[in-house]
Amino acid sequence: MAVGDVEAVPGSDLYYVDTGTYETAGYGSVYLLDAEQPAVVDTGLGTHRDRLFAALDEVGIGREGLEHVLVTHVHLDHAGGAGFLVEECPNATVRTHERGVPHLIDPGRLVEGTKAAVGDAWKHYVDPVPVPDDRIEALTGGDVVDLGDRRIEVTEAPGHAPHQVIYHDRGDDVLFTADAAGIYVPAHDEIAPTSPPAQFHLEKALDDARTIEGLAPDTLAFGHFGTRAFEPELLEGYRRTLVEWVEAVRRKRAELDDDEAVVEQFVEHADYADAWGEEKARAETRLNVRGVLGYLDYVDDGDGADGS
Repeated sequence: MAVGDVEAVPGSDLYYVDTGTYETAGYGSVYLLDAEQPAVVDTGLGTHRDRLFAALDEVGIGREGLEHVLVTHVHLDHAGGAGFLVEECPNATVRTHERGVPHLIDPGRLVEGTKAAVGDAWKHYVDPVPVPDDRIEALTGGDVVDLGDRRIEVTEAPGHAPHQVIYHDRGDDVLFTADAAGIYVPAHDEIAPTSPPAQFHLEKALDDARTIEGLAPDTLAFGHFGTRAFEPELLEGYRRTLVEWVEAVRRKRAELDDDEAVVEQFVEHADYADAWGEEKARAETRLNVRGVLGYLDYVDDGDGADGS
């Protein structure tokens, strides 16, 4: 599957388009749900939004047919295109966690924080367009989004970010995992950790993975690199990976006693360069190490591993 291609998910009304985020094939996963009231799940950065508009046309939804923009969380690789969609799709309403709504209406702080987190990788981004406050609705855990011929159940998943939700389409039994199930790496058939600053929380992330295991859907629609059949062992492995990842950063910090040296040590030995390319693998590692260091500071400050 090439960047910009549209792929049908077998046995469902779901389509996947790779928007080419970070110029890395597969990283920008946007899903189109051809329901009675059509929806997209996540939007990509917005940088290559023409690919998403073309996909809407290709599956027969079109810009005027789109009614729901379901954003899993407001990190820009998932929500950066929301304002552009609202501009072009007159009947679409954005829905996201209540904590994220203000950041899509006024994305200034979101942009500032993203620039600080991603550094030179900002070259892959585009400044987001604000979503008008009358075109966005807040969600929280337990809500249901009615698409006419199906209902999408909303579950909070705050380990990756406190404004993250996952969406479960029980009709096709597809779970849109956002980053709550990590980053699926098809070339390795395993899940890589994602632990970005500033609000990654290990214990909550582990709980999110358990939540997904409990839902046990037929299909996991990952926030990056497409879909995979659910297997409990996959999520069990991810939970081990998360614990081992945080512990590795903890040990390296104790050894080096210099956070910048810790970051660079892991960047020099970044995983998945074969699957993502050297630039993205190093950038992802840098982001993830900084997120774990922030989490360790949070715990060491006495705030408590349980977030209390």
